[in-house]
Amino acid sequence: MRKIILLLILLLGVTHFILPSRCEDDAKDDSTEDLSKEDDSDEDDADETDVKEENGVLILTDENFDTFMEGKDTVLVEFYAPWCGHCKQFAPEYEKIAQTLKENDPPIPVAKVDATKASALGSKFEVSGYPTIKILKKGEPVDYDGDRSESAIVERVKEIAHPDWKPPPEATLVLTKDNFDDVVNNADVILVEFYAPWCGHCKSLAPEYEKAAKELRNRTPPIPLAKIDATTETELASRFEVSGYPTLKIFRKGKAFDYNGPREKFGIVDYMTDQAGSPSKQVQTLKQVQELLRDGDDAVIVGVFSNEEDSAYELYQEACNSLREDYKFIHSFNKEVAKFLKASPGQVVMLQPEKFRSKYEPASHSLTIKDSTLASEVQDFLKKHILPLVGHRKQSNDAKRYTKRPLVVVYYGVDFSFDYRVATQFWRSKVLEVAKDFPEYTFAIADEEDYADELKSLGLSDSGEEVNVGIIGEGGKKYAMEPEEFDMDVLRSFIVAFKKGKLKPVIKSQPIPKSNKGPVKVVVGKTFDDIVMDTNKDVLIELYAPWCGHCKKLEPDYNALGKKYKNEKNLVIAKMDATANDVPHDSYKVEGFPTIYFAPSNKKQSPVKFAGGKRDVEELSKFVEQHATKLSHKKDEL
Repeated sequence: MRKIILLLILLLGVTHFILPSRCEDDAKDDSTEDLSKEDDSDEDDADETDVKEENGVLILTDENFDTFMEGKDTVLVEFYAPWCGHCKQFAPEYEKIAQTLKENDPPIPVAKVDATKASALGSKFEVSGYPTIKILKKGEPVDYDGDRSESAIVERVKEIAHPDWKPPPEATLVLTKDNFDDVVNNADVILVEFYAPWCGHCKSLAPEYEKAAKELRNRTPPIPLAKIDATTETELASRFEVSGYPTLKIFRKGKAFDYNGPREKFGIVDYMTDQAGSPSKQVQTLKQVQELLRDGDDAVIVGVFSNEEDSAYELYQEACNSLREDYKFIHSFNKEVAKFLKASPGQVVMLQPEKFRSKYEPASHSLTIKDSTLASEVQDFLKKHILPLVGHRKQSNDAKRYTKRPLVVVYYGVDFSFDYRVATQFWRSKVLEVAKDFPEYTFAIADEEDYADELKSLGLSDSGEEVNVGIIGEGGKKYAMEPEEFDMDVLRSFIVAFKKGKLKPVIKSQPIPKSNKGPVKVVVGKTFDDIVMDTNKDVLIELYAPWCGHCKKLEPDYNALGKKYKNEKNLVIAKMDATANDVPHDSYKVEGFPTIYFAPSNKKQSPVKFAGGKRDVEELSKFVEQHATKLSHKKDEL
């Protein structure tokens, strides 16, 4: 027994010496492993900045791009997407280009960037399509828009790589207060962009605008494009009421017109080419006029003149220029056309298409242009007579023709095709009988399917009636006729009730909040007038959508703004879900989310839209204090 005990003691002693030794070995192993991991990490870091090569083409990333570009004179770079068919098709050709330029003296690097991974580079170089090819000269990008062939690209790269190469001057003219009037007043037509250097939309437009400028410069005659930094040329920006960026205006011999065209190269080119032409198209024969009257769905405007030297013709063209976006103009020097229209040279005649004529209105209207006639008088004449007594309101003409209020709309299955024309005119004739007695209102028929959403907002989508009626009043307020069988007496009674102020507007609205004591007041359709239109208070109103990412991003800043001004009794910071509530005033149009307006206490029908600035507490505070009428004192800027 004693021997066994001694043996156990001996074993314990041996174990005591073995374990520390093993732990030290483990520690050494762990230490070695950690150092190994650090070495691996260093290798990973090195890998991130190392530039790999694939079939002669260098692979650049967000991590290695800047390091690689240091000291490089010229580099050819392709921005691609792995899934892009055009990129895959171009790959073999690009590899040939890489080999050719590698053999150049000196060699010119050829690289590619997976823009789906290198998002920072894609954003920096404004890559919007694949493949995008850029030649970087001392780090500055030069766009390549030529053929995607080895010969064309190599030639262009070598040209730019030449030591004496300098970038060509911009095709876009730069205007300042010193040269603006001289350039603009002498241009038959010129497009001018008012921009801000920090504006994201301006940066996106810039390359497209420059490309359009290059193409239009080569047109015969050329159409110049120009730009103005509105943040430095504040006098010019104020003179032309620039309130957002970019603002584009067309000038004809110094007269400004709004630009309502596309904002990409081909759209700008097509639009400006059309703008440079005559606003009125010449018709050679009577048959052309008769076809427009038979098949058209808008008023036919015809200028009758003896020849192009007729002074009335020149004035007519000037008047047409400012309305060319909204009207189609024709003119004729044909005596047969003049006889058909019962017009003399120097007259403008306006006729409605055959389907819109009625016994309650003249078949045509005419204006004689004299030497003393102003262009504005011609424009007033056109605007006054452009609509028939009961016209056809459509999505395509709504914004241009049916903006006057009150507007009485009769909804049913409107279809002027041969098979349905009789039924369409049957209901329209009944509307005509009433419309003739209310010349102060605009009347229109509208297809119920085209305006399904509007019918829903009026509460009439499930009326069960073949014909429904609504009135869109001042400020965008809507009134619905109670569903019942349609006839002239019912329509007349509804309009008389509206005229006497006996109708209540239909307003889509969420429930009124039971508690509304937060720093940002919650507005709903039913409380818009009470809160936003309160003439005792200034109100900042955000019109938002719950699903809008920009709105969610704005929320903490907007709440902070509300807290900043919570002690201002005459200033309200408010918001409204514009997807769940009607905005009952046309002045507060929702133009994307969020849309923010400042409604001064003394100008509720003329709110100021927040545009162009950064949506944070500082910028919104400046906006509020700039337009406030009832602040107790000016707040310190954050």
